[in-house]
Amino acid sequence: MQVSVESGEGLVKRLLVNLPADKVNELVDTKLKEAARTVRMDGFRPGKVPLRVVKQRYGEQVRQDAYGELIQSSYYEAVTQENLKPVGDPSIELREDEADGGLAYTATFEVMPEVEVAELSALEIKRPVTEVVDADVDNMIEKLRQQRTEWIDVDRGAQNDDRVTLDFTGIMDGEAFEGGTASDIPLVLGSGTMIPGFEEGLVGAKAGDKPVLELKFPEDYRVEDLAGKDVTFEVEVKAVAEPKLPDVDEEFVKSMGIEDGTEESLRKEIRENMEREVRQKVKGRTKEQVMDALLAANDLSVPAAMVSQEAAALKEQTQQEMAQSGQQSTVDLPVSVFEPQAERRVKLGLLVGEIMQKNEIKVDQSRVDEAIAEQASTFEDPQEVINWYKENAQARASVENVVLEDQVVDLILNQAKVEEETLSFDELLNTQNQG
Repeated sequence: MQVSVESGEGLVKRLLVNLPADKVNELVDTKLKEAARTVRMDGFRPGKVPLRVVKQRYGEQVRQDAYGELIQSSYYEAVTQENLKPVGDPSIELREDEADGGLAYTATFEVMPEVEVAELSALEIKRPVTEVVDADVDNMIEKLRQQRTEWIDVDRGAQNDDRVTLDFTGIMDGEAFEGGTASDIPLVLGSGTMIPGFEEGLVGAKAGDKPVLELKFPEDYRVEDLAGKDVTFEVEVKAVAEPKLPDVDEEFVKSMGIEDGTEESLRKEIRENMEREVRQKVKGRTKEQVMDALLAANDLSVPAAMVSQEAAALKEQTQQEMAQSGQQSTVDLPVSVFEPQAERRVKLGLLVGEIMQKNEIKVDQSRVDEAIAEQASTFEDPQEVINWYKENAQARASVENVVLEDQVVDLILNQAKVEEETLSFDELLNTQNQG
Protein backbone atom coordinates (compact mmCIF):
# COMPACT_ATOMS: atom_id res chain seq x y z
CA MET A 1 0.00 0.00 0.00
CA GLN A 2 1.32 3.41 -0.99
CA VAL A 3 0.15 6.41 1.03
CA SER A 4 0.75 10.14 0.69
CA VAL A 5 -0.80 13.15 2.41
CA GLU A 6 -1.68 16.56 0.99
CA SER A 7 -2.81 19.57 3.03
CA GLY A 8 -5.92 21.46 2.02
CA GLU A 9 -7.40 24.67 3.37
CA GLY A 10 -7.41 24.99 7.15
CA LEU A 11 -7.64 21.61 8.83
CA VAL A 12 -8.45 19.68 5.63
CA LYS A 13 -6.21 16.75 4.69
CA ARG A 14 -6.26 14.61 1.54
CA LEU A 15 -5.04 11.05 1.93
CA LEU A 16 -3.96 9.44 -1.34
CA VAL A 17 -3.96 5.64 -1.11
CA ASN A 18 -2.87 3.15 -3.78
CA LEU A 19 -3.51 -0.57 -3.32
CA PRO A 20 -1.76 -3.07 -5.62
CA ALA A 21 -3.72 -5.20 -8.07
CA ASP A 22 -2.74 -8.48 -6.43
CA LYS A 23 -4.29 -7.43 -3.11
CA VAL A 24 -7.51 -6.35 -4.84
CA ASN A 25 -7.69 -9.49 -6.98
CA GLU A 26 -7.02 -11.71 -3.97
CA LEU A 27 -10.02 -10.32 -2.13
CA VAL A 28 -12.21 -10.40 -5.27
CA ASP A 29 -11.33 -14.09 -5.86
CA THR A 30 -12.10 -14.92 -2.23
CA LYS A 31 -15.48 -13.21 -2.45
CA LEU A 32 -16.30 -14.91 -5.76
CA LYS A 33 -15.58 -18.31 -4.22
CA GLU A 34 -17.78 -17.46 -1.23
CA ALA A 35 -20.55 -16.40 -3.60
CA ALA A 36 -20.21 -19.58 -5.66
CA ARG A 37 -21.03 -21.66 -2.57
CA THR A 38 -24.36 -19.91 -2.00
CA VAL A 39 -25.54 -18.48 -5.31
CA ARG A 40 -28.54 -20.10 -7.02
CA MET A 41 -28.82 -20.17 -10.81
CA ASP A 42 -31.16 -22.06 -13.11
CA GLY A 43 -29.60 -25.22 -14.49
CA PHE A 44 -27.13 -25.66 -11.64
CA ARG A 45 -27.39 -27.32 -8.27
CA PRO A 46 -26.78 -25.06 -5.21
CA GLY A 47 -23.04 -24.65 -4.68
CA LYS A 48 -22.20 -26.20 -8.04
CA VAL A 49 -22.26 -23.06 -10.22
CA PRO A 50 -18.91 -22.80 -12.08
CA LEU A 51 -16.67 -19.99 -10.87
CA ARG A 52 -16.38 -18.51 -14.38
CA VAL A 53 -20.21 -18.27 -14.57
CA VAL A 54 -20.40 -16.60 -11.16
CA LYS A 55 -17.65 -14.19 -12.23
CA GLN A 56 -19.46 -13.39 -15.48
CA ARG A 57 -22.77 -12.72 -13.72
CA TYR A 58 -21.65 -11.15 -10.42
CA GLY A 59 -18.03 -10.14 -11.00
CA GLU A 60 -18.63 -6.39 -11.13
CA GLN A 61 -20.84 -6.37 -8.02
CA VAL A 62 -18.31 -8.47 -6.09
CA ARG A 63 -15.50 -6.14 -7.16
CA GLN A 64 -17.43 -3.10 -5.90
CA ASP A 65 -18.05 -4.86 -2.58
CA ALA A 66 -14.34 -5.63 -2.37
CA TYR A 67 -13.50 -1.97 -3.07
CA GLY A 68 -15.72 -0.89 -0.18
CA GLU A 69 -14.12 -3.37 2.23
CA LEU A 70 -10.59 -2.49 1.12
CA ILE A 71 -11.21 1.24 1.36
CA GLN A 72 -12.56 0.90 4.90
CA SER A 73 -9.70 -1.23 6.18
CA SER A 74 -6.92 0.59 4.35
CA TYR A 75 -8.25 4.03 5.34
CA TYR A 76 -7.93 3.31 9.07
CA GLU A 77 -4.55 1.67 8.51
CA ALA A 78 -3.35 4.69 6.51
CA VAL A 79 -4.46 7.39 9.01
CA THR A 80 -2.77 5.41 11.79
CA GLN A 81 0.38 5.07 9.71
CA GLU A 82 0.43 8.82 9.01
CA ASN A 83 -0.45 9.69 12.64
CA LEU A 84 -3.55 11.64 11.61
CA LYS A 85 -6.60 12.31 13.81
CA PRO A 86 -9.62 12.55 11.49
CA VAL A 87 -12.83 14.31 12.50
CA GLY A 88 -16.05 12.99 10.98
CA ASP A 89 -16.44 10.64 8.04
CA PRO A 90 -14.12 11.07 5.04
CA SER A 91 -15.23 11.94 1.52
CA ILE A 92 -13.98 9.15 -0.75
CA GLU A 93 -13.17 9.67 -4.42
CA LEU A 94 -11.91 6.83 -6.61
CA ARG A 95 -8.91 7.53 -8.87
CA GLU A 96 -7.71 5.57 -11.85
CA ASP A 97 -4.74 3.38 -11.03
CA GLU A 98 -1.95 3.04 -13.55
CA ALA A 99 -1.48 -0.55 -12.50
CA ASP A 100 -4.31 -2.51 -14.10
CA GLY A 101 -6.65 -3.98 -11.52
CA GLY A 102 -5.31 -1.94 -8.59
CA LEU A 103 -7.36 0.41 -6.41
CA ALA A 104 -6.57 4.09 -5.92
CA TYR A 105 -8.63 6.57 -3.97
CA THR A 106 -8.45 9.95 -2.24
CA ALA A 107 -9.97 10.40 1.23
CA THR A 108 -10.66 14.00 2.17
CA PHE A 109 -11.35 14.89 5.80
CA GLU A 110 -10.63 17.35 8.58
CA VAL A 111 -8.22 16.61 11.38
CA MET A 112 -8.10 17.64 15.02
CA PRO A 113 -6.09 20.83 15.49
CA GLU A 114 -2.89 20.96 17.45
CA VAL A 115 -3.90 22.75 20.64
CA GLU A 116 -1.28 24.86 22.41
CA VAL A 117 -2.73 27.01 25.17
CA ALA A 118 -1.23 30.49 25.61
CA GLU A 119 0.41 31.36 28.92
CA LEU A 120 -2.31 31.60 31.56
CA SER A 121 -0.34 34.25 33.44
CA ALA A 122 -0.97 36.68 30.56
CA LEU A 123 -4.77 36.50 30.90
CA GLU A 124 -6.55 39.53 32.41
CA ILE A 125 -9.80 38.83 34.23
CA LYS A 126 -12.28 40.91 36.19
CA ARG A 127 -13.88 39.06 39.08
CA PRO A 128 -17.01 40.61 40.64
CA VAL A 129 -17.20 41.00 44.40
CA THR A 130 -20.65 41.51 45.93
CA GLU A 131 -21.88 41.67 49.51
CA VAL A 132 -25.54 41.49 50.50
CA VAL A 133 -26.22 44.45 52.82
CA ASP A 134 -29.25 45.37 54.94
CA ALA A 135 -30.52 47.76 52.26
CA ASP A 136 -30.64 44.88 49.75
CA VAL A 137 -32.77 42.86 52.16
CA ASP A 138 -35.02 45.90 52.70
CA ASN A 139 -35.48 46.25 48.94
CA MET A 140 -36.35 42.57 48.59
CA ILE A 141 -38.95 42.79 51.35
CA GLU A 142 -40.43 45.84 49.63
CA LYS A 143 -40.69 43.87 46.37
CA LEU A 144 -42.45 41.06 48.22
CA ARG A 145 -44.90 43.59 49.69
CA GLN A 146 -45.56 45.04 46.23
CA GLN A 147 -46.32 41.57 44.90
CA ARG A 148 -49.17 41.43 47.45
CA THR A 149 -50.53 44.88 46.78
CA GLU A 150 -54.24 45.37 47.44
CA TRP A 151 -56.10 47.97 45.37
CA ILE A 152 -58.64 50.10 47.23
CA ASP A 153 -61.18 52.11 45.19
CA VAL A 154 -61.06 55.84 45.97
CA ASP A 155 -63.33 58.75 45.12
CA ARG A 156 -60.72 61.29 44.06
CA GLY A 157 -58.56 62.28 41.14
CA ALA A 158 -56.02 59.71 40.03
CA GLN A 159 -52.37 60.12 41.03
CA ASN A 160 -49.16 58.44 39.97
CA ASP A 161 -48.96 54.89 41.39
CA ASP A 162 -52.77 54.65 41.38
CA ARG A 163 -54.43 52.01 39.23
CA VAL A 164 -57.11 53.21 36.86
CA THR A 165 -59.53 50.92 35.02
CA LEU A 166 -60.25 52.18 31.51
CA ASP A 167 -62.13 51.81 28.27
CA PHE A 168 -60.50 53.64 25.38
CA THR A 169 -60.74 54.02 21.62
CA GLY A 170 -57.88 55.24 19.46
CA ILE A 171 -58.90 57.39 16.48
CA MET A 172 -56.67 58.26 13.54
CA ASP A 173 -57.79 60.27 10.50
CA GLY A 174 -61.34 60.25 11.86
CA GLU A 175 -61.60 56.45 12.24
CA ALA A 176 -60.86 53.91 14.95
CA PHE A 177 -57.73 51.98 14.00
CA GLU A 178 -57.00 48.29 14.47
CA GLY A 179 -55.56 47.47 17.87
CA GLY A 180 -56.43 50.87 19.32
CA THR A 181 -59.55 49.87 21.28
CA ALA A 182 -59.71 48.15 24.68
CA SER A 183 -62.16 47.61 27.54
CA ASP A 184 -61.68 47.20 31.30
CA ILE A 185 -57.93 47.68 31.06
CA PRO A 186 -56.09 48.16 34.39
CA LEU A 187 -53.27 50.71 34.14
CA VAL A 188 -50.89 51.87 36.88
CA LEU A 189 -50.13 55.55 36.29
CA GLY A 190 -46.43 56.27 36.05
CA SER A 191 -45.59 52.74 34.90
CA GLY A 192 -44.65 53.89 31.40
CA THR A 193 -46.82 51.20 29.84
CA MET A 194 -48.55 53.49 27.35
CA ILE A 195 -47.18 55.97 24.80
CA PRO A 196 -45.87 59.32 26.12
CA GLY A 197 -48.65 61.61 27.31
CA PHE A 198 -51.30 58.93 27.84
CA GLU A 199 -50.72 58.26 31.52
CA GLU A 200 -49.87 61.90 32.23
CA GLY A 201 -53.19 62.92 30.66
CA LEU A 202 -55.11 60.82 33.18
CA VAL A 203 -53.61 62.35 36.32
CA GLY A 204 -56.47 64.07 38.17
CA ALA A 205 -59.21 62.11 36.37
CA LYS A 206 -61.96 60.55 38.54
CA ALA A 207 -64.21 57.54 37.99
CA GLY A 208 -66.81 58.50 35.38
CA ASP A 209 -64.63 61.11 33.66
CA LYS A 210 -64.20 60.87 29.88
CA PRO A 211 -61.00 62.67 28.95
CA VAL A 212 -59.91 63.05 25.33
CA LEU A 213 -56.16 62.78 24.77
CA GLU A 214 -54.50 64.33 21.72
CA LEU A 215 -51.20 62.47 21.36
CA LYS A 216 -48.57 61.35 18.90
CA PHE A 217 -46.98 57.93 18.49
CA PRO A 218 -43.18 57.92 18.91
CA GLU A 219 -41.13 57.96 15.71
CA ASP A 220 -39.60 54.59 16.67
CA TYR A 221 -42.92 52.95 17.62
CA ARG A 222 -42.90 49.19 17.07
CA VAL A 223 -45.87 49.29 14.67
CA GLU A 224 -44.51 50.95 11.54
CA ASP A 225 -47.92 52.16 10.28
CA LEU A 226 -48.46 54.09 13.54
CA ALA A 227 -44.94 55.47 14.10
CA GLY A 228 -44.91 59.27 14.24
CA LYS A 229 -48.68 59.56 13.57
CA ASP A 230 -51.10 61.88 15.43
CA VAL A 231 -53.79 60.03 17.38
CA THR A 232 -56.81 60.85 19.53
CA PHE A 233 -57.73 58.59 22.43
CA GLU A 234 -61.27 58.79 23.75
CA VAL A 235 -61.06 57.42 27.30
CA GLU A 236 -63.61 56.50 29.94
CA VAL A 237 -62.26 56.15 33.48
CA LYS A 238 -64.31 53.42 35.17
CA ALA A 239 -62.46 53.20 38.49
CA VAL A 240 -59.55 54.69 40.43
CA ALA A 241 -57.80 52.62 43.10
CA GLU A 242 -54.87 53.36 45.37
CA PRO A 243 -52.30 50.76 46.39
CA LYS A 244 -52.25 49.33 49.88
CA LEU A 245 -49.17 47.34 50.76
CA PRO A 246 -49.35 44.76 53.55
CA ASP A 247 -47.56 45.44 56.83
CA VAL A 248 -44.62 43.21 57.64
CA ASP A 249 -46.54 41.52 60.43
CA GLU A 250 -46.91 37.93 61.61
CA GLU A 251 -49.55 37.13 58.98
CA PHE A 252 -47.38 38.47 56.16
CA VAL A 253 -44.30 36.64 57.39
CA LYS A 254 -46.16 33.33 57.70
CA SER A 255 -47.52 33.78 54.18
CA MET A 256 -43.84 33.70 53.10
CA GLY A 257 -43.49 30.22 54.61
CA ILE A 258 -41.77 31.35 57.82
CA GLU A 259 -43.42 29.27 60.54
CA ASP A 260 -42.50 31.38 63.59
CA GLY A 261 -43.90 34.51 61.91
CA THR A 262 -41.07 36.82 63.00
CA GLU A 263 -39.50 39.50 60.83
CA GLU A 264 -36.07 38.44 62.07
CA SER A 265 -36.53 34.93 60.64
CA LEU A 266 -37.88 36.38 57.39
CA ARG A 267 -34.87 38.65 56.99
CA LYS A 268 -32.52 35.75 57.78
CA GLU A 269 -34.05 33.51 55.10
CA ILE A 270 -34.14 36.31 52.53
CA ARG A 271 -30.49 37.11 53.18
CA GLU A 272 -29.50 33.43 52.86
CA ASN A 273 -31.38 33.16 49.56
CA MET A 274 -29.79 36.35 48.24
CA GLU A 275 -26.31 35.25 49.31
CA ARG A 276 -26.86 31.92 47.56
CA GLU A 277 -27.89 33.80 44.43
CA VAL A 278 -24.83 36.04 44.72
CA ARG A 279 -22.55 32.99 44.92
CA GLN A 280 -24.16 31.53 41.81
CA LYS A 281 -24.05 34.80 39.86
CA VAL A 282 -20.45 35.58 40.86
CA LYS A 283 -19.40 32.07 39.94
CA GLY A 284 -21.19 32.25 36.59
CA ARG A 285 -19.91 35.72 35.75
CA THR A 286 -16.34 34.84 36.75
CA LYS A 287 -16.42 31.69 34.67
CA GLU A 288 -17.71 33.67 31.71
CA GLN A 289 -14.87 36.18 32.12
CA VAL A 290 -12.30 33.36 32.29
CA MET A 291 -13.65 31.65 29.17
CA ASP A 292 -13.81 34.94 27.26
CA ALA A 293 -10.18 35.66 28.17
CA LEU A 294 -9.15 32.12 27.21
CA LEU A 295 -10.76 32.47 23.78
CA ALA A 296 -9.30 35.92 23.19
CA ALA A 297 -5.78 34.68 23.95
CA ASN A 298 -5.96 31.56 21.76
CA ASP A 299 -6.59 31.83 18.02
CA LEU A 300 -7.83 28.29 17.41
CA SER A 301 -9.25 26.82 14.21
CA VAL A 302 -11.73 24.00 14.75
CA PRO A 303 -13.13 21.39 12.37
CA ALA A 304 -16.38 22.37 10.67
CA ALA A 305 -17.64 18.82 11.26
CA MET A 306 -17.36 19.27 15.02
CA VAL A 307 -19.14 22.62 14.86
CA SER A 308 -21.96 21.16 12.75
CA GLN A 309 -22.39 18.26 15.16
CA GLU A 310 -22.48 20.59 18.19
CA ALA A 311 -24.91 22.96 16.44
CA ALA A 312 -27.26 20.06 15.70
CA ALA A 313 -27.09 19.02 19.37
CA LEU A 314 -27.86 22.57 20.50
CA LYS A 315 -30.85 22.74 18.17
CA GLU A 316 -32.21 19.45 19.50
CA GLN A 317 -31.65 20.60 23.09
CA THR A 318 -33.50 23.87 22.41
CA GLN A 319 -36.45 22.03 20.87
CA GLN A 320 -36.63 19.65 23.85
CA GLU A 321 -36.54 22.53 26.34
CA MET A 322 -39.29 24.36 24.45
CA ALA A 323 -41.44 21.21 24.42
CA GLN A 324 -40.88 20.62 28.14
CA SER A 325 -41.94 24.21 28.91
CA GLY A 326 -45.11 23.80 26.85
CA GLN A 327 -43.94 25.97 23.94
CA GLN A 328 -44.84 24.51 20.57
CA SER A 329 -42.92 26.36 17.88
CA THR A 330 -43.98 26.03 14.26
CA VAL A 331 -40.70 27.59 13.13
CA ASP A 332 -37.98 25.10 12.24
CA LEU A 333 -34.86 27.08 13.10
CA PRO A 334 -31.95 26.37 10.75
CA VAL A 335 -28.88 24.74 12.29
CA SER A 336 -26.84 27.79 11.18
CA VAL A 337 -28.53 29.85 13.93
CA PHE A 338 -26.70 27.73 16.51
CA GLU A 339 -23.29 27.66 14.80
CA PRO A 340 -21.70 30.71 16.56
CA GLN A 341 -22.51 29.25 19.98
CA ALA A 342 -21.46 25.80 18.80
CA GLU A 343 -18.09 27.08 17.55
CA ARG A 344 -17.47 28.78 20.90
CA ARG A 345 -18.29 25.58 22.78
CA VAL A 346 -16.07 23.43 20.57
CA LYS A 347 -13.11 25.82 20.95
CA LEU A 348 -13.53 26.01 24.71
CA GLY A 349 -13.90 22.25 24.94
CA LEU A 350 -10.56 21.72 23.20
CA LEU A 351 -8.79 24.41 25.24
CA VAL A 352 -10.18 23.24 28.56
CA GLY A 353 -9.40 19.63 27.67
CA GLU A 354 -5.79 20.53 26.89
CA ILE A 355 -5.43 22.42 30.19
CA MET A 356 -6.87 19.46 32.09
CA GLN A 357 -4.50 17.02 30.38
CA LYS A 358 -1.43 19.22 30.74
CA ASN A 359 -2.10 19.84 34.45
CA GLU A 360 -3.39 16.30 35.13
CA ILE A 361 -6.62 17.61 36.63
CA LYS A 362 -8.88 14.92 38.06
CA VAL A 363 -12.36 15.51 39.42
CA ASP A 364 -12.46 16.39 43.13
CA GLN A 365 -15.22 14.16 44.52
CA SER A 366 -15.54 16.26 47.68
CA ARG A 367 -16.42 19.27 45.51
CA VAL A 368 -18.93 17.14 43.64
CA ASP A 369 -20.60 16.31 46.97
CA GLU A 370 -20.60 20.01 47.91
CA ALA A 371 -22.17 20.97 44.58
CA ILE A 372 -24.90 18.37 44.98
CA ALA A 373 -25.55 19.49 48.56
CA GLU A 374 -25.84 23.10 47.36
CA GLN A 375 -28.45 22.11 44.78
CA ALA A 376 -30.28 19.91 47.27
CA SER A 377 -30.49 22.70 49.86
CA THR A 378 -33.18 24.47 47.82
CA PHE A 379 -35.53 21.46 48.03
CA GLU A 380 -37.93 20.54 50.80
CA ASP A 381 -36.12 17.25 51.47
CA PRO A 382 -32.41 17.78 50.65
CA GLN A 383 -31.40 14.24 51.64
CA GLU A 384 -33.82 12.77 49.10
CA VAL A 385 -32.12 14.77 46.35
CA ILE A 386 -28.65 13.74 47.55
CA ASN A 387 -29.70 10.07 47.54
CA TRP A 388 -31.07 10.43 44.02
CA TYR A 389 -27.67 11.65 42.78
CA LYS A 390 -25.98 8.72 44.53
CA GLU A 391 -28.21 6.26 42.66
CA ASN A 392 -28.14 8.05 39.30
CA ALA A 393 -24.67 7.71 37.76
CA GLN A 394 -25.53 9.83 34.71
CA ALA A 395 -26.81 12.73 36.83
CA ARG A 396 -23.73 12.60 39.04
CA ALA A 397 -21.50 12.52 35.94
CA SER A 398 -23.08 15.78 34.73
CA VAL A 399 -22.20 17.41 38.07
CA GLU A 400 -18.66 16.01 37.81
CA ASN A 401 -18.24 17.67 34.40
CA VAL A 402 -19.27 21.02 35.86
CA VAL A 403 -16.89 20.58 38.80
CA LEU A 404 -14.03 19.73 36.42
CA GLU A 405 -14.66 22.98 34.56
CA ASP A 406 -14.73 24.81 37.90
CA GLN A 407 -11.36 23.29 38.79
CA VAL A 408 -9.95 24.55 35.48
CA VAL A 409 -11.38 28.01 36.20
CA ASP A 410 -9.72 27.99 39.64
CA LEU A 411 -6.39 26.99 38.08
CA ILE A 412 -6.61 29.87 35.60
CA LEU A 413 -7.61 32.36 38.31
CA ASN A 414 -4.58 31.32 40.36
CA GLN A 415 -2.24 32.09 37.46
CA ALA A 416 -3.95 34.96 35.62
CA LYS A 417 -3.98 38.69 36.42
CA VAL A 418 -7.23 39.08 38.35
CA GLU A 419 -8.80 42.45 39.15
CA GLU A 420 -11.66 42.49 41.62
CA GLU A 421 -14.67 44.59 40.66
CA THR A 422 -17.02 45.63 43.47
CA LEU A 423 -20.68 45.50 42.43
CA SER A 424 -23.89 46.00 44.35
CA PHE A 425 -26.48 43.24 44.40
CA ASP A 426 -28.58 44.94 41.70
CA GLU A 427 -25.51 45.71 39.57
CA LEU A 428 -24.43 42.07 39.73
CA LEU A 429 -27.83 40.86 38.57
CA ASN A 430 -27.97 43.43 35.77
CA THR A 431 -24.42 42.60 34.66
CA GLN A 432 -25.20 38.90 34.58
CA ASN A 433 -28.42 39.46 32.62
CA GLN A 434 -26.64 41.59 30.05
CA GLY A 435 -23.78 39.13 29.76
